[in-house]
This record gives sequence, C-alpha cells and structure tokens, in this order.
Amino acid sequence: MATSTAFTSFTLKGVDAQKFLQGQVTLNTEAMAENQTRYTAICNLKGRIQFGLWLKKTDAENFEIVVTADQAEEFAKHIKKFGAFSKMKLEESATVYPMATGIETTFSPEPTDIATWEREAVESGQAWIQATTQELFQPQELRLHQREGIHYDKGCYIGQEVIARLWFKAKPKHWLHLVQGTGQAPALASKINNNVEVINSVNVDGGFKALVVAKPEALTDAGLTELDLPAALSGDVARPQ
Repeated sequence: MATSTAFTSFTLKGVDAQKFLQGQVTLNTEAMAENQTRYTAICNLKGRIQFGLWLKKTDAENFEIVVTADQAEEFAKHIKKFGAFSKMKLEESATVYPMATGIETTFSPEPTDIATWEREAVESGQAWIQATTQELFQPQELRLHQREGIHYDKGCYIGQEVIARLWFKAKPKHWLHLVQGTGQAPALASKINNNVEVINSVNVDGGFKALVVAKPEALTDAGLTELDLPAALSGDVARPQ
C-alpha cells in the first residue's frame, strides 16, 4: 500500500439506534454482546459490501462505529439519509488508531503503528473494505460469518435477499485466501488474474502478502503461495449441510 490507512470514529445515540442498525448491517445488533467490537457491513441491494465498519455496542441506545477515513463522508450521508426519521443522532467523534487482537481489531485514541496493524490484519485474515473496494465483494466471500460479522437468522436488511440466497441455496465460487507473492504489493481491487482479486495487501521482506478473493485453483496459476489463515477462518465458507 502506498499510504497507511486512516480511520474515523462515530457515535450513534438514541432510542432508535439499535433498531435502525438492525435494518442496515449484516450482523444481529439485538443479540450483539456489549463492549465487544465486531467487523460488519452495510451492503447495497445486490448484496455487495458498500461500507465496512467496526461496530461496538455499549447498550441498545449507544453505539461506536469506525470506518476507514476515505468512506467516512459517504457513510455519514448514508446514515443521515436512511435514518432521517429515526430518533437518534450520528456524530463524528475522533480519529482513532487500530490494534489487532486475534482475528479482531480494537481502536484507541492514542496513536499506534498503522503499518504494523495492516500487516497483522492481513496475516490474520481481517479483510477490510475501503473506498477503492466498496461494492465489489459479498460478506460471505470475505468470511464475515466466521468473524461474527454476519448472521443469517436475523431479519431484513439492505441486500439480505441476495445474501441469504447465496448462503442457503448456493456456494461462493470465490472466497478469501491469504497469499504471498514476489514483487511490489498489488493495488487494491486489482486482478492478479480473472479469478484472483485483491482486497488488502502489504509489502514484506522479499515480496508481499495479500488477502484476495479467489478460486483456490487459480492461486497457483497466478504464481502465488497460499498461506494458512487462523483456524477460525480456515473452514469451508459454505453453509454446513
């Protein structure tokens, strides 16, 4: 990546905050544990991720939301448009800094080494969406269900019909892999070949590591070495039969 990722934090407060988010994000906000941060998504009508967000619930009326800074303005407009008649208020609170813990990320107001977080996030399979990659990937392709970022037993939300159909009646042809290659890290949203698309990438000694959405058999053809993901993210992405 040419530049480090930056992040913007928001608060969403009000009696309708949980109900509103329940109709927007892919995870179940009503069942969400308090004071835990989970990565989730707001999708478009085609079931592809428009906004990736880290969500923390203090209680049913108070949420903290973090998005990448390049999505912050568009995200705020989206929430204010769709939540215009809800009893709640979205406020931008601060610039925050990430820390990787296992397959999750938490945020602090104190500066951290974002380049280190990017590498740790890539290596632990924590795919994240930025403006460059919005509306390209479906939640299941990014293994969000294995990170508690999507629940298939909740009510309706934007894109739910497409996402549920893929889960219950089909299987993704492409899904998340961690790979290593030589040369410079490829650009986000670029295609290494027709069946390997880059979500996140970082330069490392001797080449790069990247999170890609790909057909497994296409990785070798692209000259990439597949690396192991953490156990929680290494299983089949399809619904258990």
